Amino acid sequence: MSSFAQVKNLLEDSEINTEIVRKSIHMLIALVPPLAAINVNLTVALLAGGVLFYTWTETLRLHGHNVAVISFITVTAARTRDRDRIVLGPITLGIGAMLALLLYPEPAAAMGIYALAFGDGLASLLGKLFGRVVLPYTGGKTIVGSSTCFLSVMLVGMGILPTFGGALLVGLTATLLEMVPTRDMDNIILPTGVGLVTWLLMV
Repeated sequence: MSSFAQVKNLLEDSEINTEIVRKSIHMLIALVPPLAAINVNLTVALLAGGVLFYTWTETLRLHGHNVAVISFITVTAARTRDRDRIVLGPITLGIGAMLALLLYPEPAAAMGIYALAFGDGLASLLGKLFGRVVLPYTGGKTIVGSSTCFLSVMLVGMGILPTFGGALLVGLTATLLEMVPTRDMDNIILPTGVGLVTWLLMV
């Protein structure tokens, strides 16, 4: 079977389609640093309001009351294991971005959030599409996914940090944190961990 045919078959897989929708939404968190550059307090307030509103819609959904577009998107993007309970991904995503903004000054906060958006987002997506070799003790993470995380975060770091060594270190930090099998909690661990390492490099 050709590589094109393999990719076509993957894209027709419902699990892959779910992951594409899920991670496309996930990567929208990259909009947070530009908004925070305009007004960080307003950005934190919007994230907190979004988390609270989403939690409310999820509570309603579990009681049989769908909330227009929000519940539809949630069900479309939810993994099979999440569909009969609150889908935690958007909640931890918002909390992770908020913590990065509250804990660290720029550019550490932005680096942590970009690692979450692109490192975790692209790792999961490309790992699902092309990953074949699974890394042991990582809960299913693949060499392709982890390599994608490393390269994407390192490239972002090269645009933010003053040295290549610093970019290399944040890329490695993001990769190691992303490999830990914490499910949705990586949305909190990744931005706070990468933000911390970036802050230490900048002081």
